[in-house]
Amino acid sequence: MLDNLFLSSVVEWSRLQFALTAIFHWIFVPFTLGITFLIAIMETIYVKTGNEFWKKTVKFWMTIFGINFAVGVASGLILEFEFGTNWSNYSWFVGDIFGAPLAIEGILAFFMESTFIAIMFFGWNRVGRKTHLTASWLTAFGANLSALWILVANGWMQNPVGMEFNPDTARNEMNSFWEVLFNPTAISKFFHTITSGYVLASIVVIGISSWFILKGREKIFAKKSILVASIFGLLSSAVLIFTGDSSAHNVAHTQPMKFAAMEGLYKGQEGTGFSMIGVPTPGKESGDDKDAFVFNLEFPKLLSFLGYRDIKAFVPGIDDLIKGGFKEGYESKEESGIALSVEEKIRRGKAAIVAFQDYKKAKDEGNEIVAADAEVRLKKDFKYFGYGYFNEPSSVIPNVPLCYYSFRIMVWLGFLFLFIFFISLWIIFKLEGKFNRWMLYLSIWSVPLVYIASQAGWIVAEMGRQPWTIQDLLPTVAAVSRIDAGSVMLTFFLFLALFTVLLIADLKILFTEIRKGPKISNESV
Repeated sequence: MLDNLFLSSVVEWSRLQFALTAIFHWIFVPFTLGITFLIAIMETIYVKTGNEFWKKTVKFWMTIFGINFAVGVASGLILEFEFGTNWSNYSWFVGDIFGAPLAIEGILAFFMESTFIAIMFFGWNRVGRKTHLTASWLTAFGANLSALWILVANGWMQNPVGMEFNPDTARNEMNSFWEVLFNPTAISKFFHTITSGYVLASIVVIGISSWFILKGREKIFAKKSILVASIFGLLSSAVLIFTGDSSAHNVAHTQPMKFAAMEGLYKGQEGTGFSMIGVPTPGKESGDDKDAFVFNLEFPKLLSFLGYRDIKAFVPGIDDLIKGGFKEGYESKEESGIALSVEEKIRRGKAAIVAFQDYKKAKDEGNEIVAADAEVRLKKDFKYFGYGYFNEPSSVIPNVPLCYYSFRIMVWLGFLFLFIFFISLWIIFKLEGKFNRWMLYLSIWSVPLVYIASQAGWIVAEMGRQPWTIQDLLPTVAAVSRIDAGSVMLTFFLFLALFTVLLIADLKILFTEIRKGPKISNESV
């Protein structure tokens, strides 16, 4: 009993520490993904036109990028170390499948980004224009290539493919690099994540530029920056919506419990509507008689279409997934794992764990016949291996209200940003750049909102996956290191203090540079 309490404490504090680090790190990453391309686009205009105005514009946004990049790198290193310190069982279990993409990211993408970023910042008077421009574009591609390999690793955690469990080493071993790389979950996640970064960077550029206009400073610089950012953001939003749709479709098939939690859906039905805005019932639990919502406004049949490309499709709810066998005919699709009840999955998971233990014992004793029989039993039920660590079916239900609200925050703010891109372009082309004060204030206040939307997206992705570190194979309770809970608690508060100081310093430096401005004089409106 005491051991279980201790383990629970370690798990919760390790999760809190990792969440803190990931949230802080993600403040800086999406801006890097987008601003590098915006800088490269603006520098391309400079090289094409030879206009020094664009060179000064590029240098200003490079300064903003540099401040952001430095802190992002530092927090990213801490994040990777935590895999070894707090999640050593996870790190061992995933084997080279998780390590290989991260190694490629470090050796290829990060080195590429780091090399060319030096030319970006220090090569203005040392290399030619075209060489410098090439370095800027390669920095942008390097940053996004880094994201690719990290998201390949994360996509595998959401939908483990291309591997086989080795009972001799207790590790998953990659048997198809290409299956891991082109995992549909990873591909959808990659394009959705980087385009969300493009939208974020575009909103930040528009917000900062709007501040200059509001203050009556550097108006031409601000309007030109808004023009480039609005076009880039608008195009990115189109891809973002498409990849969001493909991500939802993928989640419906590979993580149906997450899909149900995102919608607050407890009882499945055919032709299920999409909840546009609602208030989930407080205290609602699977299997009780409470209504799922206090208030709910939905778009008819849309959820069925998003998940299954059929407006009449049956979408399973949380209760259906817990009980299993939720729709006639699904009993013949046991291989999907959806038709089985969670109780049955737990039984099979425990059988897989026992088979693994029997295999290890037989191997130690040199009994190959018993080992071979245990290996057969292990392979039969291995896809339910992680369920063996649970005793209650309700343990596999994520935090429904958090997933529901986070998803809608992300979606509705995304449409707000799309509106800003459209209106900004309309003002520039139709009203000759005469921005109203309300539009300027909306753009400025959208800067913190875009960061909230970005964080909300990752909350949906990661909290919706709970209680798993690797979907269906390894829950968080089995992934944590056997370390003292007090040390994790201590480092959590140390990191909290460190990140707070870094964030304050970063914002102070950032605001100082913004107040200085690009120093482009002799403008006329």
